[in-house]
Amino acid sequence: MKRALFILTLFALTIAACRQVPVGGAPAPSIGAITPPFVDPGIDPESWAVVPAGIFPYGQHDHMTMVDYDYEIMVTNVTNEQYASFLNAALAAGMVHLGEVEVETGEQVWVEVGAYGFYPGDPFDGYKHEEEIRAGDKLYMPTQVEGPRLTASGGIFSSIHEYSNHPVTMVTWFGANAYCQYFGWRLPSEIEWEKAARGAALVDSHGLPFPWGKHIERNNANYYSSFDLFEKMFGKLGNTTPVGFYNGKTYDGYETLDSASPYGLYDMAGNVWQWTGDDYPKQHYRHMRGGSFYSYEVDLRVWKFNSAGPQFYSPAVGFRCAR
Repeated sequence: MKRALFILTLFALTIAACRQVPVGGAPAPSIGAITPPFVDPGIDPESWAVVPAGIFPYGQHDHMTMVDYDYEIMVTNVTNEQYASFLNAALAAGMVHLGEVEVETGEQVWVEVGAYGFYPGDPFDGYKHEEEIRAGDKLYMPTQVEGPRLTASGGIFSSIHEYSNHPVTMVTWFGANAYCQYFGWRLPSEIEWEKAARGAALVDSHGLPFPWGKHIERNNANYYSSFDLFEKMFGKLGNTTPVGFYNGKTYDGYETLDSASPYGLYDMAGNVWQWTGDDYPKQHYRHMRGGSFYSYEVDLRVWKFNSAGPQFYSPAVGFRCAR
């Protein structure tokens, strides 16, 4: 009974995401109802930051954890424009396909239309409640639901101009992983993500709870009822903001605080949850970090995480890559 209830709950969450209905809340506004202005924060989404090897405080209780290698991570989330370019290149190369694909979670199987590609599957431990992620074609992004900020015409993807520099959303873990691997990169591990978000410094014997410091203000990040420009148009549930929006600039009278992480990364708290790359033993979930415009500020703390099956997509979930 518990397994059946869990499966139905996850299925309901997935369908709710497709319909832009946050669990326990009202439907998010249709993106077709209001066209936001194009805002350019001036942050290059092609840029990367180096995170040096060393010890940093990990988790809520500041467990000092060693990362014994340097790595790079994207300064911003992947944008709609970047993901559209990837889909077009991968379609032309025969690595991505467009059409109907089966989506499976537990005992539930249904068909969606969208971009999809092959995934080799995950190790399966046969643990209680673990679902097997088998090899096969996996949905990357649906195209016939409300939510994607990409359009597909004649097999060519384009980003909606006003959303071109917003983080891509409605991408499954499979779709995020495929993007990173296409370029020879990868999704960051949770440890890599958190170090990039909070840095290595201790303040009052603790690591930073937010990328920019100890406290959060409404103009630090895009979160639920933070009163940013886009909430004025869409209501308090809000909408995504352009990547790098919170960089200390003023937009139409709205003054932001420079909220980059210690390594210069933007949107490591709020805007959209971010997929991470770990495949943990004995479970099929993938973890997400960072919180979103649907989240309260408490869930923007750097150690907080969310989880879902890799077939999940949502208007509040995106990603960035590491290498």
